[in-house]
Amino acid sequence: MRVLFLSTSMGLGGADQQLLSGARGLVQRGHQVFIVSLTPLGPMGEQARESGLPIESLEMARGMPDPRGLFRVARLIRRWKPDVVHSHMVHANLMARVVRLLAPVPSLVSTIHNIDEGGPLLMAGYRLSNRLVDHMTVVSQAAGDRFVRERIVPRRLLTVVPNGIDTERFRVDPGTRHAVRQSLGLQGEFVWIAVGRFEVAKDYPTMIAAYREVYRRYPAARLLIVGRGSLQAETEEQVRDADLSGAIRFLGVRQDVPELLSAADGYVMSSAWEGMPIVLLEAAAAALPIVATAVGGNHEVVLEGKTGFLTPPREPGALAAAMLRLMNLPDEQRRTMGELGREYVRSEYGLERVVDRWEALYRDVRSQRGLSSPGEIPSGEAREIHSGAGGLA
Repeated sequence: MRVLFLSTSMGLGGADQQLLSGARGLVQRGHQVFIVSLTPLGPMGEQARESGLPIESLEMARGMPDPRGLFRVARLIRRWKPDVVHSHMVHANLMARVVRLLAPVPSLVSTIHNIDEGGPLLMAGYRLSNRLVDHMTVVSQAAGDRFVRERIVPRRLLTVVPNGIDTERFRVDPGTRHAVRQSLGLQGEFVWIAVGRFEVAKDYPTMIAAYREVYRRYPAARLLIVGRGSLQAETEEQVRDADLSGAIRFLGVRQDVPELLSAADGYVMSSAWEGMPIVLLEAAAAALPIVATAVGGNHEVVLEGKTGFLTPPREPGALAAAMLRLMNLPDEQRRTMGELGREYVRSEYGLERVVDRWEALYRDVRSQRGLSSPGEIPSGEAREIHSGAGGLA
């Protein structure tokens, strides 16, 4: 099967990472994949290119509609002749629908990656063009419920297919943990880690305010923040103003996130909204107990009181209290929470299961359009697989 992925970006986001992981999984199963990014290629785009995946960028500026990109995608589709176009994130999802009016797209699947994909105009775009898409997936039940409840996407078009990861890549190795802590100059401190872009959705101001209270109680605690983004300078200024420069370290973009996670004692997330954060799955796969805000699909990953603690968004005091609660637990209890989280993510969010669901959905959509090919699994079996992925189908 030939699958063309159309993505809003191929940068640092969890959606970009999920697309790349899924593309690799499909190639390993013998499918052909082509990736097209609306915006200039970032780290995930470069990784795709380095791994031999065909990829192109339309070089569109963020937030600036460019009709030339639309016609270029149409030409690519006519030339490459995909069996399925799978778009990701709102701008690519809407573009793919319009492209279908200009070029032959046998099957179109779109994925919603966040509980909040944009304002009223973009949501109106979904409502007006739903007839042009064959099926949509959404990465969490919470996000799916919101899109159905607000009549943005009809229930019949929507299936929950959660994000997935290669859990073996995040298996903790005691030797690696020791080496990384040593390289970072960490000894007996309790180390928190956060990974994510410095953007409004991640609400780092709440995290810094919460950590200030934690540090007041535990001056030996440390917080490592991995990532970059448009609000990084503001966040660094907040850290300086709070006199926390020696306790909070900004590590920038790193290629060794699994190793950094292995060196930490707990994971913290302060997001104001989310879909299904890849990094929470990664933290759980690294056997870290988690403190996170109860937004989007976070409660589907973090089992309250069992693998971590959830708090309301935008409440630094509640986040600090949950962090302190975790730090005050006996070491053995924290380890048990981390191991339970790892096993839960391994069984529910392994990458192979996600690729199974994508593959089955493609075949089911094609079958419904009378495009099934010899050797494809029967439509009923495919429907059973993707219906089992969530509660919306």
